[in-house]
Amino acid sequence: MSNIEIALLSFPVFLILIFLRIPIGVAMLVTGIGGIYCITGSFSMVSGQMKNLTWGTFSSYSLSIVPLFLLMGQFATLGGMSQSLFKAAETWLGHRKGGVAMAAVGACAGFGAICGSSLATAATMGQVALPELRRYGYSGELATGALAAGGTLGILIPPSVVLVIYAILTEQNIAKLFVAAFIPGILAAIGYMIAIAIYVRLKPDSAGARARADYGERFRSLVAVWPVLIVFLAVVGGIYGGIFTPTEAAAVGAFGTGLIAWVNGGLTARELKKAILATAGSTAMIFFIVYGAGIYNSFLALSQLPQTAAGWVTAQGFNPWVVMIAVLLLYLIFGCVMDSLSMILLTVPIFFPIMSALDYGLSHEEFSLWFGIIVLIVVEVGLITPPVGMNLFVINALDRTTPLAATYRGVFPFVMTDLVRVAILTMFPAITLLGVRLLY
Repeated sequence: MSNIEIALLSFPVFLILIFLRIPIGVAMLVTGIGGIYCITGSFSMVSGQMKNLTWGTFSSYSLSIVPLFLLMGQFATLGGMSQSLFKAAETWLGHRKGGVAMAAVGACAGFGAICGSSLATAATMGQVALPELRRYGYSGELATGALAAGGTLGILIPPSVVLVIYAILTEQNIAKLFVAAFIPGILAAIGYMIAIAIYVRLKPDSAGARARADYGERFRSLVAVWPVLIVFLAVVGGIYGGIFTPTEAAAVGAFGTGLIAWVNGGLTARELKKAILATAGSTAMIFFIVYGAGIYNSFLALSQLPQTAAGWVTAQGFNPWVVMIAVLLLYLIFGCVMDSLSMILLTVPIFFPIMSALDYGLSHEEFSLWFGIIVLIVVEVGLITPPVGMNLFVINALDRTTPLAATYRGVFPFVMTDLVRVAILTMFPAITLLGVRLLY
């Protein structure tokens, strides 16, 4: 059996392990170790790869940004920032038809800007917004669907843990990726609000009304949001202004949100311990998946599958846009059974060399940034795509009165807006690259 055949055989083996409910990190690690042994026939080669990869991966300065952004999200929750964001958005939008759901999406976008995790955004904003949505007569279908979709903004609007991992895998500038994600992130929030506006007009009974707030209440609600704005400007402005590296900005953000949480009384010694332990647990899970993916990708590199696939696609003379559509469809399929981080770690080392070899009329750097954002958006769709959309399970668990099937129906309009956005950003790369071209 050739090395290429061994690599191709590893994919069904990997999927079988996943369906047997083996953790994805373990599945990638086991498959990678088995693949390396089948190619080299040497246990010493396997142990050498594991040793070298352990040091090479976890000594990376760039990876230290992950626990810092996760800790920032923990502190932001303790500081009551999620409640302030939702309250402010609700006072300005709540009186409109579907306005409370729109406010939840807007608050998710704001919280995503200081969190960087989709699941954390969905869980935190779900706890804050779901009771309000149900109090004002929103159907379980619309309430859970809007919050599940809004949670995906956590990985698109910078800072984003998944974008950091993509930058490390493809050796791209993290700050430029953050800039490239802004416009698509804003378009996502706008698209979700449009979906809500259409939904409540097609189904008028699915949303109630909130009394209009006077302007005094509206402006008072904005005062409570200033800590979020300060942290966001410190982190993102510091990166773009050249004051901080992304890792230093993450440290500043974690310190700032921690200080705000302490001032607001949410950061006690007991809560600090819980936040650190929660961050450590999430970091360990992410790092183990990174390590398992690293072993599996080392096996693929030894097999020469990515290079062979790139050469074959180039030799066939396929239209680059046909290849792009095929890759995006594969991501949509993978999203039904895999989480976003695992998809990025598993597929980017395979697809990126193939796509980089094709001509899209962009420089290598611009293509890398554009492709990364497109992939992230499609991965984001996977978070709300049945049957294994992680955000759907998180939100549905917070609302036991709404059947999971109803949540599936409620999220359908938001998936449609995501697909439209993917099509627009794919056809017009300049939209994604506008911020990068202006700033750099």
